[in-house]
Amino acid sequence: MTSRIPSSLALPQPCAPGWTRHALPAELGDCHAERFTLGDGIVLARSHYCPLRDLVEDSVQADASDQGRTLVITLGLAGESGFVARAGAALRFGAGQTTLAAFRGSQGERRYAAGQTVRQLRLLLSGAALDRYLGAELSWRLTQVDGAAGVRPLDHRASLPASLALARRLAQPPGHQPTDALDRHIAMLSLAALELRHLAPAPQPAKAAPRWSADELARLEQARELLSTQMDRALTLAYLSAAVGLGEHRLKQGFRAVFGTTPQALLLELRMRRAWALLETGCQVAQAGWQVGYAHPSNFSAAFTRFYGRSPKSVFGRRS
Repeated sequence: MTSRIPSSLALPQPCAPGWTRHALPAELGDCHAERFTLGDGIVLARSHYCPLRDLVEDSVQADASDQGRTLVITLGLAGESGFVARAGAALRFGAGQTTLAAFRGSQGERRYAAGQTVRQLRLLLSGAALDRYLGAELSWRLTQVDGAAGVRPLDHRASLPASLALARRLAQPPGHQPTDALDRHIAMLSLAALELRHLAPAPQPAKAAPRWSADELARLEQARELLSTQMDRALTLAYLSAAVGLGEHRLKQGFRAVFGTTPQALLLELRMRRAWALLETGCQVAQAGWQVGYAHPSNFSAAFTRFYGRSPKSVFGRRS
């Protein structure tokens, strides 16, 4: 028998200073997770799940700052589990294995087998943290998630011995953890550095001038922000180019290099994701289409169906 539960069923419990802890009701088994947040966009999470029955737990990552851009590094310490996004993408986690994935406002299910102890340590790096450590261009490439998937698998392999040693140290109970805040900070950054270098090795020197200046990156970010905040308007490439002071050709080049897509494709993705959220809350199809820039409901319905493979009416009011 499988128990399906919402993530809100996990209730807060007392924990060590600086940590937050949530646990499922005891009748489901020994299932809890703890989180520690650094001020620079890095979160450490450790989880221990041993359910009495097969368990499917809803998982929702809100679309917050940086449009929800997050890189999640998961190191398996015991057992096996899985995650399946609403759009179908799947991730596997296992003891001695490292899984890396980019998330952006993802919704899905975590799955655990009855009677199996699963222990994992996760490092979550925000888009802003990745921008600092990797540079904006590489950061955006790694965290680009196509369409409505919400998650993109990046790597799944045997854990690096040094990473696994750090993970085991950070996963210890509070009394055995690095008690000094600086030690914990260093251990977390060391783990992030090991995994990021393995995922995106540093380029070999031979550098001329950087292809994209800081000013151009700022203008590209401004253009992306305009797409996000003015999606109800008839946005053209000429308008974006004039608004941010960057030539049309350079603007298209920059979107492909930094965001891994075109302005038109990103605008469509932003419109469709916003429309889905509006429809789920009960917004009428015509009204949702109008709010994301479609004057005619039939045009909106056709675009929505092409993008998601389902009609707007099939989503209408799902949260009500």
